[in-house]
Amino acid sequence: MRLNLLLASVAAVAMAAPLTTAAQTSQAAPAQQTQPVEVEIDQGVLRPLQIAVVPFAGTHGADISGVVSANLRRSGFFEPLNPSSFIETGLTLANAPNFPQWTQIGAQAVLYGGVTMRGDGRMDVGFRLYDPYRQCQLVSYQFTATQEQWRRIAHKISDVIYQRMTGEAGFFDSRVIFVSEEGTQLNRINRLTIADQDGFNPTYLTQGDEVIMSPRFSLSQPDEITYVALGKDYSRIYLYNLTTGRRESLGEFDGQVLAPRFSNDGNKIAFSIIRGGNTDVYVMDLRSRQITRLTSDPGIDTSPSFSPDGSQIVFTSDRSGSARLYVMRADGSGQRPISRGGGVYTAPSWSPTGNLIAFTKQGGGRFSTGVMNADGSGERILSSSYFEEGPNWAPNGRYVMFARQTPGGDTRLWTVDLSGRVVSQAGYNGRGTDPAWSPLLDRPPTNLGLNAGADSCPA
Repeated sequence: MRLNLLLASVAAVAMAAPLTTAAQTSQAAPAQQTQPVEVEIDQGVLRPLQIAVVPFAGTHGADISGVVSANLRRSGFFEPLNPSSFIETGLTLANAPNFPQWTQIGAQAVLYGGVTMRGDGRMDVGFRLYDPYRQCQLVSYQFTATQEQWRRIAHKISDVIYQRMTGEAGFFDSRVIFVSEEGTQLNRINRLTIADQDGFNPTYLTQGDEVIMSPRFSLSQPDEITYVALGKDYSRIYLYNLTTGRRESLGEFDGQVLAPRFSNDGNKIAFSIIRGGNTDVYVMDLRSRQITRLTSDPGIDTSPSFSPDGSQIVFTSDRSGSARLYVMRADGSGQRPISRGGGVYTAPSWSPTGNLIAFTKQGGGRFSTGVMNADGSGERILSSSYFEEGPNWAPNGRYVMFARQTPGGDTRLWTVDLSGRVVSQAGYNGRGTDPAWSPLLDRPPTNLGLNAGADSCPA
């Protein structure tokens, strides 16, 4: 079932070690998250698919299914049913559901699973997803990992369910890096922070003795990030390895540096330097450390973002009098404006799918998060409020994360989907700005059982 059909029918500092994912289609017979999730459906009508997420059996089973349920709900495409409404109980991987007992409560999909401990302390987590109306199995899978990785298993299961039901890649097995804030307006401490995409397991990577700006992941190497650190008498671009904890400065620059971003192949970084009253875009080759200046127009040229294929760069410039979005070739040639509406455009971010650019727009006394086609056409505002900034894409290109502030309130992390109908506060409970989404931590599974083996439901 693809996304359009779904919508129509229901109109630690170190990266966790890769799962030893014995991910396989099951051959057997057919067979907590306590924090509230705030989801605001503020435009149009979206009727999410009602899914029954049965608590998994075994060690960490209920915890795993609780995280899966929260992930699916936050996506906006699923509505997990209250377990108190379940008629059938005691489902095991060896049994298929009693389909009428699930259609009776309106369940359009039934998910259940179990955890089996191995002698070496690892655990096998198997699960099945059924369509009770068509009375067929949508997917069955098994992951193997350590007990400490139970939350990652939950995210990977969420990705499998999301992918099988929408036809799009998931985004749950990923992390977010951002700048967390503490203290008062006059005594504010900000620190580079990383957390799971749902806000759990936050870890501070800096100590608060520097001002941190613009953290970004390398899309080719998810354990590599870059960011700007401002001290009393310096501004530096750092590379930081999340696995080893090694931090490396890219050198001293004549002027203040801003907004570094990797090319998708991880070989280059584009950034801006404020020098002599002018701000221009530069690119550094990380292998040779050679720096090339790409813009030289008077005014402010900043916030460069590479296209996925590395051939183009979108950036912000006020050379025409007000800040607009411009695109140029990766060598700096062919600079041209693409934003066409009124207002001030900042913080462009190229989608991982390559067809869209997200941005922040200021106008009419409000800030908005929007997207446009790569040529500037088709501009759409997804979210608007008192203050928003810094959009960044989920790895599947379906969601955008940004920072939002309410009048007199704190700045928090939020997400919005491409329809603009599902706006949700990110799972991290603290104050934060400058979010950046990692790629998926592992390759997504292939062959999700479409017409294969026991998975008898057609696509």
